[in-house]
Amino acid sequence: MTTLPTLESLDVAGKTVLVRLDLNVPMHAGRVTDATRITRIIPTLQYLMERNAKVAVFSHLGRPKGFDPSFSLAPLVDALSAALWDRSVRFSPDCIGTSARQAIAGAAPGDVILMENLRFYAEEEKNNPDFARALSELGDCYVNDAFSCSHRAHASIVGLAERLPSAAGYLLQEEVESLEKL
Repeated sequence: MTTLPTLESLDVAGKTVLVRLDLNVPMHAGRVTDATRITRIIPTLQYLMERNAKVAVFSHLGRPKGFDPSFSLAPLVDALSAALWDRSVRFSPDCIGTSARQAIAGAAPGDVILMENLRFYAEEEKNNPDFARALSELGDCYVNDAFSCSHRAHASIVGLAERLPSAAGYLLQEEVESLEKL
């Protein structure tokens, strides 16, 4: 039986929580065509928001080679906001650096900030330690709720978990428990 740290084991109250999600959703003409992956992660986000955490959401979309606006996560803000009962979701035009720090600093407890596509940086897929450190400096703890990405040795999966107190989100926990039953 796997011992998986769960959300309840992580002190998130009033903290900045970095959450890795899989928001690699189907899109057409800049609109989400299937929001299933978005709706499945809402319980994790709701739990964090109810505890007044600032929630910085990290994800990827597609396989861009460097910055490519056609792979921006910005169009997902509306779909994520709608799934959160029309609660406003902020957007950061970068996932590291000054603009990322400013987006998080400008957020209030309970806010959700969608960070720009991790894969705009080749360092993400290489689990580059400097990139992982730049990500980890943005928060106090880490929650992985990206089951479909968890097999990848990427900075936002492995590097963050090595640097911050971490736990599984509800979707990841559910998937692991289902596999254990098999």
